[in-house]
Amino acid sequence: MGNSYAGQLKTTRFEEVLHNSIEASLRSNSLVPRPVFSQLYLEAEQQLSALEGGSRADNEDEEEEGEGALEPTCPPNPYQMHPPPEGCCTTDGFCQAGKDLRLVSISSEPIDVPAGFLLVGAKSPSLPDHLLVCAVDRRFLPDDNGHNALLGFSGNCVGCGKKGFCYFTEFSNHINLKLTTQPKKQKHLKYYLVRNAQGALTKGPLICWKGSEFRSRQTAASTGSSSVFPPAESSGPLATFSGEPIPGTTPSIPMGAQQAGILSNSGPPKKRHKGWSPESPSTTDGGYSQGGGNRAKHESAGMSCMPQVGLVGPAPVTFPVVASGEPVSVPDNLLKICKAKPVIFKGHGNFPYLCGNLNDVVVSPLLYTCYQNSQSISRAYEQYGASTIQPISEEMQLLLTVYYLVQLAADQVPLMEDLEQIFLRSWRESHLTEIRQYQQPQPCPPAPSAVAPVTSAQLPWLAGLAASSCNDSVHIIECTYSLAEGLSEMFRLLVEGKLAKTNYVVIVRACRSPAIDSCVAVTGKYQARILSESLLTPAEYQKEVNYELVTGKVDSLGAFFSTLCPEGDIDILLDKFHQENQGHIPSSITASSVTKSASLDVGGAPACTSYNLEPHHIRPFQLAVAQKLLSHVCSIADSSTQNLDLGSFEKVDFLICIPPSEVTYQQTLFHVWHSGVLLELGLEKEHMTKQRVEQYVLKLDAEAQTKFKSFLQNSFQNPHTLFVLIHDHAHWDLVSSAVHNLYSQSDPAVGLVDRLLNCREVKEAPNIVTLHVTSFPYALQTQHTLISPYNEIHWPASYSHGVDLYPENKKYFGLSEFIESTLSGHSLPLLRYDSSFEAMVTALGKRFPRLHSAVIRTFVLVQHYAAAMMAVSGLSQMKDYTSVETLEITQNLINSPKQCPCGHGLMVLLRVPCSPLAAVAYERLAHVRARLALEEHFEIILGNPSSGITIGKHFVKQLKTWQKIEDAEWRPQTYLELEGLPCILIFSGMDPHGESLPRSLRYCDLRLINSSCLVRTALEQELGLAAYFVSNEVPLEKGARNEPLESDAEKLSSTDNEDEELVTEGSISEKRSPVKRERSRSHDSASSSLSSKASSSAPCGESSAQPVAPSQGERARSPQSCGPSEETRAPGDRQRPHASRGPPPVISRRSPGPTPQPDSGLRTGQRSVQASVTVSSSQLSSSGSSSSSMTPAAGTLVLQASQCSMSKACRQPPIVFLPKLVYDMVTATDSSGLPKAASLLPSHSVMWASSFRPLLSKTMTSTEQSLYYRQWTVPRPSHMDYGNRAEGRVDSFHPRRLLLSGPPQIGKTGAYLQFLSILSRMLIRLTEVDVYDEEEININLREESDWHYLQLSDPWPDLELFKKLPFDYIIHDPKYEDASLICSHLQSIKSEDRGMSRKPEELYVRRQTARMRLSKYAAYNTYHHCEQCHQYMGFHPRYQLYESTLHAFAFSYSMLGEEIQLHFIIPKSKEHHFVFSQPGGQLESMRLPLVTDKSHEYIKSPTFTPTTGRHEHGLFNLYHAMDGASHLHVLVVKEYEMAIYKKYWPNHIMLVLPSIFNSAGVGAAHFLIKELSYHNLELERNRQEELGIKPQDIWPFIVISDDSCVMWNVVDVDCGGERSRELSWSERNVSLKYIMQHIEASPNITHYALIGMRKWSSKTGSSEVREPFSRCHVHDFLILNVDLTQNVQYNQNRFMCDDVDFNLRVHSAGLLLCRFNRFSVMKKQIAVGGHRSFHITSKVSDNAAAVVPAQYICAPDSKHTFLAAPAQLLLEKFFQHHSHRFFPLSLKNHSHPVLSVDCYLNLGSQISVCYVSSRPHSLNISCSDFMFSGLLLYLCDSFVGASFLKKFHFLKGATLCVICQDRNSLRQTVVRLELEDEWQFRLRDEFQTANAKEDRPLFFLTGRHI
Repeated sequence: MGNSYAGQLKTTRFEEVLHNSIEASLRSNSLVPRPVFSQLYLEAEQQLSALEGGSRADNEDEEEEGEGALEPTCPPNPYQMHPPPEGCCTTDGFCQAGKDLRLVSISSEPIDVPAGFLLVGAKSPSLPDHLLVCAVDRRFLPDDNGHNALLGFSGNCVGCGKKGFCYFTEFSNHINLKLTTQPKKQKHLKYYLVRNAQGALTKGPLICWKGSEFRSRQTAASTGSSSVFPPAESSGPLATFSGEPIPGTTPSIPMGAQQAGILSNSGPPKKRHKGWSPESPSTTDGGYSQGGGNRAKHESAGMSCMPQVGLVGPAPVTFPVVASGEPVSVPDNLLKICKAKPVIFKGHGNFPYLCGNLNDVVVSPLLYTCYQNSQSISRAYEQYGASTIQPISEEMQLLLTVYYLVQLAADQVPLMEDLEQIFLRSWRESHLTEIRQYQQPQPCPPAPSAVAPVTSAQLPWLAGLAASSCNDSVHIIECTYSLAEGLSEMFRLLVEGKLAKTNYVVIVRACRSPAIDSCVAVTGKYQARILSESLLTPAEYQKEVNYELVTGKVDSLGAFFSTLCPEGDIDILLDKFHQENQGHIPSSITASSVTKSASLDVGGAPACTSYNLEPHHIRPFQLAVAQKLLSHVCSIADSSTQNLDLGSFEKVDFLICIPPSEVTYQQTLFHVWHSGVLLELGLEKEHMTKQRVEQYVLKLDAEAQTKFKSFLQNSFQNPHTLFVLIHDHAHWDLVSSAVHNLYSQSDPAVGLVDRLLNCREVKEAPNIVTLHVTSFPYALQTQHTLISPYNEIHWPASYSHGVDLYPENKKYFGLSEFIESTLSGHSLPLLRYDSSFEAMVTALGKRFPRLHSAVIRTFVLVQHYAAAMMAVSGLSQMKDYTSVETLEITQNLINSPKQCPCGHGLMVLLRVPCSPLAAVAYERLAHVRARLALEEHFEIILGNPSSGITIGKHFVKQLKTWQKIEDAEWRPQTYLELEGLPCILIFSGMDPHGESLPRSLRYCDLRLINSSCLVRTALEQELGLAAYFVSNEVPLEKGARNEPLESDAEKLSSTDNEDEELVTEGSISEKRSPVKRERSRSHDSASSSLSSKASSSAPCGESSAQPVAPSQGERARSPQSCGPSEETRAPGDRQRPHASRGPPPVISRRSPGPTPQPDSGLRTGQRSVQASVTVSSSQLSSSGSSSSSMTPAAGTLVLQASQCSMSKACRQPPIVFLPKLVYDMVTATDSSGLPKAASLLPSHSVMWASSFRPLLSKTMTSTEQSLYYRQWTVPRPSHMDYGNRAEGRVDSFHPRRLLLSGPPQIGKTGAYLQFLSILSRMLIRLTEVDVYDEEEININLREESDWHYLQLSDPWPDLELFKKLPFDYIIHDPKYEDASLICSHLQSIKSEDRGMSRKPEELYVRRQTARMRLSKYAAYNTYHHCEQCHQYMGFHPRYQLYESTLHAFAFSYSMLGEEIQLHFIIPKSKEHHFVFSQPGGQLESMRLPLVTDKSHEYIKSPTFTPTTGRHEHGLFNLYHAMDGASHLHVLVVKEYEMAIYKKYWPNHIMLVLPSIFNSAGVGAAHFLIKELSYHNLELERNRQEELGIKPQDIWPFIVISDDSCVMWNVVDVDCGGERSRELSWSERNVSLKYIMQHIEASPNITHYALIGMRKWSSKTGSSEVREPFSRCHVHDFLILNVDLTQNVQYNQNRFMCDDVDFNLRVHSAGLLLCRFNRFSVMKKQIAVGGHRSFHITSKVSDNAAAVVPAQYICAPDSKHTFLAAPAQLLLEKFFQHHSHRFFPLSLKNHSHPVLSVDCYLNLGSQISVCYVSSRPHSLNISCSDFMFSGLLLYLCDSFVGASFLKKFHFLKGATLCVICQDRNSLRQTVVRLELEDEWQFRLRDEFQTANAKEDRPLFFLTGRHI
């Protein structure tokens, strides 16, 4: 279609067209001139496309025309007050006698009130915040309904006591109201005043003025600007003349521009961006209202609502001034004569008083508001300084209104939005030049236009001219003095019946003054009824219906129905039937029920495979949504705002708030119970009761407050529990608690959500997260919303770019799919309307004008159902009194149980919103059912929100059998439990409250929904009832087409020509024309009531779109009818359906070929008038006559080919019947392809921020829609967000509030319960940690028993005993499982003894871990921040970020031959640990305590933690581990990581390694820590010696701890006597403080060089903890004596095993290593950083492929690729994996180890090594017995000499490997050690690590022993 801007003004000026038109009419005798309006607005699209498409020529012309000549319209003259008498008081708030009248001043004073008078509060414009107290005669005030107030006034002044004011004007002067307008009591007397409990006067309820212009303002709280003329129940889109587009049709808009308009609020874009066009988002094709007058449904009577205006709109609009003059009397019998209440819309100027029979007219200010709004549009441009742009003139507005009304079709209702759009376009067209100027600034000012505007004098004549062509549907009345005469004239014409053909009367007074007065009266019966009903609020609507039922007004309807029935009253017919059949129920029915019961008795329940209750499981979608929710909660916690501290919560608790519906309540309990969430959250034990579950679900009714209080109390008492407050169905009851205060007497539930969920405690509690869950989030997405757009979670789309994101076996079938089913190419549509029903309703509406149409619709529908039941039961004459739709529904309902061996049937949902009407429908249908003896066949259930479900015992028994329930007391409590029960569910309540319906729901009858409530939420909510999951296995279309469809075999093609024609060309015409669409065959359910008689009472089962169970007849006739063979049948077969075996298809795009049915009858306009339908012999005779229809027994067939209605339930969504009006609204689309319904006002409780807004678009995502509504809607004053004023500012959002939205019935409850589970798991996960859990290795290689420390109960080692223990060389730490074994004496180790548990490829397999709960003594990473830690960590909004200073610290070290320069970063808060030359001066040393100190307040040993790559994950927070004790903790970091560590740990001391160590391994860090510590010890000894302290008293220990030590444990052992073999022990978590103080208190501690502890393992046995101490290797957490180990160094080059290497050196130096076996450390598995941060990659190529270890060495001078890694790392890695290349004899040869001198290198697990030290006096094992298989000389120093090596014996062929820094030293070493004497070298045996020269490779020389 292109960009059609149908309905926009052409560039020609309005006035020119007008003059041309007038001229043409004057010259022509015959020609009726075309109305000006259509010339302007209704041009065909093609001609208009040039306008917006940008033909520049037109625009040039326009720019020269302006509105310069338009005179601004003068305001009406202000009201002239008489000057006050001389000397009297004129102060505001005081009367002329000087007495105070303000309520605040005199509220407690006694006031004399005469009998018959009431105290009321008057509003003074000059004192907006005060009420003035007056005493007024109650006869002049209205009653509660706004009626019966006498005209005139009588009042007294309560200040000075003056009595007898007879005129309000006089009285208002006396009390100094100082009005600028005519004083009116209706305008200024606002509130009744009442005394409260304390006796003080307070503001009471509003005075209910009605029948005047304020009626709507006070009852409906003034529907705002875009409130519409309510919807028409019109039969279709606006019919237009000569096929022109309609002013309401929305232009299609380029999407990009549209979104631009939505997401930025930056004002109108440039001219070409039509996206910003302020077309109404829902100008509808049809005359449907957008939201009807009952937009304000839930508004309280007193909230005065500002009419909506543009974003920069005017202040609240004042209502028009009432002219003085006679009131107009409304004639007495007006309603009786007119058959409808005229609706009078006030327009411009003054509106006269009405008096007399005010009940028969309705007065509304909607049109007035619309006029005001369109005048305010121009103000949107004033932000550009566009003061010159005039608003559209009043004359023009009225003229356009007349033109609009003229072109409305007879069955259409005017729509305010259409009118707004017309004004908007007219205004934009007439000011294109100026607008363009302000959008694209141009140098020259716009030229003033020379065309004169319409004057008020011309107006009546032009209006009359316009109306002349409409066949009198619009009548113009011109008056001279005031509107009063015009109104009187109109009433006269109405009474005389002269306006029978007239739908609209426009009254205008335009000649006397510059300002015009006008009003529009709607007199058409159809239009007036719809408009007047739509102005009622829901409360008024219910009140009205109730009143009609109670007063018996509806009896006339019943009487009318009985006259229709030829055989007298239906009830008489029923009674007759009942008596005749009392003895014998129709045989087919008995037969089927007998069969059923028999089969039940004999073999238990017969098998029906179709009935299976699905187990509860989480679908992929729900899991995805739960994870999205979790990630949003995490992002709130991660944000810097500190609004949610997830780390501080240990568990999750929740409360689900739901609307007060018993069924929803039970349904939610059921979900919570079955989801297992309570067990998972640890809130309940295994055997929970229903009562326990009820604690977690809150029904928002009168009792809710107490339960909610206990929830709040609970949250207050448990600060470490995270409470999730889930507000399900969150669009319900958004009324603010302020409104509740006005209403509290009547309904305690009003405003409850606001009072509870928005209370201060919930908002401020740091441990409550609120989650709003709804299918219709629009009312929570306004300019004032509390929910941040970042906290919205939308249900994901199932497809993205054609990819199925979450494959599921079920497909969701929601509103869009239902709408899609009405489009071409699908099987029969699932949405339909019933035209014969609509026709009946319209006819009766004219006959009974006083009855509300809801009452009429209900009665007609119940009548239809009753007649259909009778027809199915055999009274075939009743078919004429029902519609085909209702007959289809009833037949399938009654017959479906017969087609299933178990009697499963289908559910029919009959939606009756009004509870009293639902009760009437229930009683009537139950009565008819009883008379027809159908009680056992189907149940009728009255579903009321306030009560549970009641069903008969017979049906309860059936359900229990089907669901295999044993419990005798069981009753169904949710609709889901009615699965398979044949029933009519009469579903009442103004709104559904989230009740789910079972899969057996086949028909959703929504014909009675309040069609005037056209608001997006209300509509989608009703249609949401039918939302459904269909099985994905069978694609819907194919499934639907190929099934045998029981309903269609019985129908014949129509003989209706019009419909026939559509059959053939429907596919072409309907795609093109939306107007024809509604006549399409399949939607209109009955073209006329005549043709709507279906064939006899055939069991027309389901219709095509959901074959629930084919009728038995069809089954018998064509067992193979499922096959596609029917597709080939010719259309001719339709004439003789009984001749063909399979039902033939219809050639219609609605029911394409594969659908095997004779025609789309039940869904279509063709209605069969013949009865020669094919019916199975078992059910009906083919004559169709009812008498014989039920004779043969059906039972025989039931067992044969029956098919349960449930079998297809999972593949077929229900069929939905809608009112015609709603149907048109839902199926119409606007130009962007979006359904019209989506562009409606989103909710009753909001209003549009401006009529100057872009349209919603089809391509918008949920997020974009949310942003659109957030920009373009504002809450009404009664909305709970109304007071949240900080528009769009971030601080107006509540930080812990989320919104989850998703289509109805899609599984949101399951998703949020799953969210609770994974949130709980995550919190537990945050309090859990994966620690390494591996048992010690090489236990079986332990030494003999005399090597044990036998004093089992010693708390500390006994030094003398300990010295006697031998050192255990064998490594037991499981992380060294793949390291070389160290031999200590000649062991006969078999190769299989050495746990070859891992194959080489398993080296990288994840190590075994156990998940542990963090204790209170754990070490933490940077993610932990509790209150106690804030100061320790240096992070807190309250604390200044800790300052730190950088200090250089240098010491010389002879081995390196140079001075080492280190840097300390010392936070100010830690400076007390150090000594400076002066404050802020040179760092001198780190303070050390004394050995003799016994304080328990601090830890003596400084702790050093070397770390790399773990700034976030390293466990450096030792606050809890140290139990708050003072300690000194230093992080040792590489220079390049200094900044990031400082950022994360601002309050920690850092020791920064020199830059040369940036690529070094952990050995370098250990080396420097130890050297620095020794140097510091020396400095401290010197410093403290001057203070008289002995050097040996300075504490010599430091702790070197890994950055992954997380918790520490102690084993308590009960030895049971010294020598006892029995040992009982238990392990507990303790603080590091406890362990350190225990160890530091050891006697003789300074004699130990190295102290450590076990690594924890769950597999630890008593043997490992039996001995308290061992002399063996220590790892991970070391307490190092730097004094004793002064001459033993760590190897600064090492990357791996440097601790083993150091342990061996320490032992060989004769020093003691002690392991405390009863202490253990847990190490956390950290997946990042540490040794993992070294990656070996190629230096040259960009190829990221990993380099294999075999490539780590190469021949010198080769062309080998060099690697970017330190030489030492390559060496160690190579040896770990490929040492067998150098030591082939050693492989798996443990009795002949490799001799390793002065170092331990890991040669892999299959090679053993023997360590010896070359230092003099060192402890070495006796090697005389060993024959070594290899010799490893690694960077050997001068202590290794030729004589030293001569002591060792080698096998023949043993290999040697010498490693040196360069080739030169290699040669020197060979010579110095005289290696060539015993070893043979070859040139090719030289290697180097694969490093470039500049990286200083290491060189190897290998040789063989001779």
